[in-house]
Amino acid sequence: MKKITATLLLSLFGAMTVLAQEAEATINAGDTAWLLIATALVMLMTPAGLALFYGGLTQNKHVLNTIGMSYMAFCTGTIVWVVAGYSLAFGEGNAFIGDFSNILLTGIGVNDVSGSIPTLLFVVFQGTFAAIAVAIVSGSIIERVRFSTWGIFSVLWVIAVYAPIAHWVWGGGFLSESGEMDFAGGTVIHINAGVAGLVLSYLVGKRMEHSLEEVRKPSSIKFMILGSALLWFGWFGFNGGSQLAADGIAANALLVTNVAACAGALIWLTIEWFIVKKPTLIGMASGAVSGLVGITPASGFVDVSGALAIGVISGLVGYWGVVHLKSMIKHDDTLDAFGIHGLVGIAGAILTGVFANPEINGGAGLLYGNAAQVWVQTKAVLITIAYSAVGTFIVWKISSLITQGGRIDEELELEGMDIGFHGEQHMVMEEKQIV
Repeated sequence: MKKITATLLLSLFGAMTVLAQEAEATINAGDTAWLLIATALVMLMTPAGLALFYGGLTQNKHVLNTIGMSYMAFCTGTIVWVVAGYSLAFGEGNAFIGDFSNILLTGIGVNDVSGSIPTLLFVVFQGTFAAIAVAIVSGSIIERVRFSTWGIFSVLWVIAVYAPIAHWVWGGGFLSESGEMDFAGGTVIHINAGVAGLVLSYLVGKRMEHSLEEVRKPSSIKFMILGSALLWFGWFGFNGGSQLAADGIAANALLVTNVAACAGALIWLTIEWFIVKKPTLIGMASGAVSGLVGITPASGFVDVSGALAIGVISGLVGYWGVVHLKSMIKHDDTLDAFGIHGLVGIAGAILTGVFANPEINGGAGLLYGNAAQVWVQTKAVLITIAYSAVGTFIVWKISSLITQGGRIDEELELEGMDIGFHGEQHMVMEEKQIV
């Protein structure tokens, strides 16, 4: 009897040891290392990449203010995310919104695991997404909005608009349950932010100098190109990191991201070359960003051929949105947040339902026998557009009420926000001509 008891105890001890070893092994070092890098890459996109991209495209007298809006959006977005945004987006909740169980990250310990990475790493990775989403919105209203109003808006928008949509798609909400494919943020980030920018461009109104040729002169094409390159670089973390693992799907995401960006850049350049006879660097960079936006929801589901098609279509859609649609609907979307992020995001989300290859990640699109996926994607797009538009309208009205008006006065707009509001100036060094 004693021998049997000893044997049982040894067996129980052995089983507990195995379980303990398995528990310790749930955090995968390779996956965690990759997500640490991916998070840093996505962080770089907002206060550096987007700030320089937007700053290079705006007028000299508003450069620092434009950069500051992206910089502040990253800070406010990050703080709001850890205070309440993460809990509302990824808390268990219901089909429409999370809960308050993780306010200020309550209940999440340093040893908690999500998949094969620390939960805290997942929190900060997703936080960089929230921050860049609200920063993108600023591109539609720069050069005429109060800095204080923008700060309040960025806080409320992440809570009331971004977090619910993130929950619908990634937090177990109803769009996820419907089978929508959004690998890295086509609906959650780009359509959401682009539509918000369009709504704000109408609410804030056109710039006083909107019709003047002077306002179309970028402050620094060099800054813009550098910013676009940093965005492109960070996008590898954006899309590749969304697999939350260092595996073949992440590698494929990096590959198709790069291919789509190149295709978008070249198609925009080609269009300009043939139509206006002036292939510009601004156009090429805008095409690259269009390709990146278009491939974002599809990056975990398509192969190289799908990426090429999406990149080309994204470049075409982006060009049409910026050059033609903008003049048709007569809105002053300063830096084309809707034309590039919103419109191309819509195209990319729907095209995911066309080109998704089941051999990549299991999901099939129209070309692989699943025509219904196109309708699933389209419904998600329409729902996102509607909620973002209404939510943004309400949030802006509240923000404007708090600051007693969201638009700067005429004198400050003409003088420029840099010197008139911030008391700082962007010095432009004239290049000496070398004979």
